[in-house]
Amino acid sequence: MSIRTLDDLLAEGVSGRRVLVRADLNVPLDKQTGAITDDGRIRAVLPTLRALTEAGAKVVVFSHLGRPKGAPDPQYSLRPVAGRLGELLGVPVSFAEDTVGDSARSTVDALADGELALLENLRFNKGETSKNDAERGAFADQLAALGEAYVDDAFGAVHRKHASVHDVPARLPHVAGRLVLREVEVLSRLTGEPERPYVVVLGGSKVSDKLAVIEALLPKVDKLLIGGGMCFTFLKAQGHEVGTSLLEEEMVGTCADLLARADGKILLPVDVVAADAFAPDAAHDTVPADAIPSKRLGLDVGPRTVAAFAEVIGTARTVFWNGPMGVFEMPAFAAGTRGVAEAITKADAFTVVGGGDSAAAVRALGLDESSFGHISTGGGASLEYLEGKTLPGIAALED
Repeated sequence: MSIRTLDDLLAEGVSGRRVLVRADLNVPLDKQTGAITDDGRIRAVLPTLRALTEAGAKVVVFSHLGRPKGAPDPQYSLRPVAGRLGELLGVPVSFAEDTVGDSARSTVDALADGELALLENLRFNKGETSKNDAERGAFADQLAALGEAYVDDAFGAVHRKHASVHDVPARLPHVAGRLVLREVEVLSRLTGEPERPYVVVLGGSKVSDKLAVIEALLPKVDKLLIGGGMCFTFLKAQGHEVGTSLLEEEMVGTCADLLARADGKILLPVDVVAADAFAPDAAHDTVPADAIPSKRLGLDVGPRTVAAFAEVIGTARTVFWNGPMGVFEMPAFAAGTRGVAEAITKADAFTVVGGGDSAAAVRALGLDESSFGHISTGGGASLEYLEGKTLPGIAALED
C-alpha cells in the first residue's frame, strides 16, 4: 500500500481547483474571553495551506473544535480560528457560518484562485461522528460535493472513523498533507528499528489510558520512565501507601503484573511533591515516594526523580515522551515536567514529544520547540500508532 502526497497533487496542477483540506484546528479557548490560548495546531497546518494557495488552488479548510453534541453551539465556533488563521497567513480568510449549507456553498463558490475559506465546526453536524455508516456517508457526500480533491493534514484526528477523515477521501482524489506525512515518517522510526538505547517517558493521569501503549512498548524499549498521576497506581502495586493521590484501584493488579514482567525496565519516582489539596496555593513538601502522608496527594515528581530520569534520558539515542510529570498548569507543581523536558532537549538523541498535554506543556513552560526532534499534534493518534492499531484516516489515504 502507498499513500500519495501533497507534492503529487501539486505536480498534477491545482490552479483553479477546489481543494478540501481536513485540518486539526481543535485549539484551546479561554472559557471567559473565548480567545485562543495555544495556536500550535493552527501553525502546524500552515505549510500545506501556503503550498496550495501559492499554487492557485481554491482552498476549503474544515475542522472540528471541542465536543458539541451534533448541533450548533456558539462556544465551539471556529470563527476565532478563522481570524487567527488569517493573521498567520497574512491574507483574509473567508468564514462560512455552516459546514454544508447555504453559507458554505456560497462561500466556496465565491473563492478566487489562491484564496482560502474555513467552514464552521464539522461536529455541528451529527453525520460527522455518527457510527451509522449511511448517516456518516450522507454527510460525507455533502462535504465531498464542495471540492475536487482532498488533503488530510489533521493527524490529531486520523484515529477517528469520522466522515471528514474516513469517508470523504473515498469520494475524491486524496493525498496526505505535509503534517500527516511528517507525523507518519517520525512514528514509523519509533515502531521500526529505533536507535538504542530507546527510552520512553510516560505521564498523565490514568494507567488505563496508557495501558495498551505500555503493553506494546514494553518489549521494544530499553527503559520506561513513569511519572504523572499514573505513577501512584504503580507505587501502590509495589506496596506503598499513596495518601489521597490519584489512584485506579482496579488497575493495581495490572500494574503489579507489568512490573513483574518488565525485568527492571520500568523506573518509578523516588520522591514526589505532596500537597494538602489540589490547589495552586496548597501547602506542599517533597517526600520519599514510599512515605507519602496519609492526608496528602502527590502533584508532581520530586527533584531526585528528575535527576534519576535525566540520567537515563542522557544515555538515550531515541526518546519518546507522552504526558506531563505533574500538574504543570500550577507553577508550584511544574518543576518535574520542566526538568524532564529540559533533560530531553539536552539528550544527544532523536526526540519525539507525543502531542496532547505534553505539547501544551512545552509551550506553556516556554521551552524552545525547536530543541525537540518532533512535537506531534496528535496525542491519541500517536499513541494508537505506537500500539500498532490501524488508524482509519491513514487507511483511507492508502491506494
